[in-house]
Amino acid sequence: MADLSFEKALADLENIVSKLEEGGLSLNESLSLFEKGVKRAKFLRVELDKAEKKTEILLKDESGEVKAEPFVLTGEEESAEDPKDSTEDKDESPEDPENNDLPF
Repeated sequence: MADLSFEKALADLENIVSKLEEGGLSLNESLSLFEKGVKRAKFLRVELDKAEKKTEILLKDESGEVKAEPFVLTGEEESAEDPKDSTEDKDESPEDPENNDLPF
């Protein structure tokens, strides 16, 4: 998968999900597609993690100098300190628009 781009892997995963949702496949075909989909999902997660680590925010300090700081999503700081202290309810649906922690 060294020559696989993020965009290609995402398109592959979307295609796999579509085929599995359509149905009509044999058990072996379904399992093979599922395995390929899991590999693509893992690849995408690794690529997203790399991108997140590279992302920085440029901020001016008190003296007017520009400094780089790692980008951290709201709420990520608390969970990074002690995962047991997380106040998130695990039963809440991530698709719920009212439960969206994204800053945009």
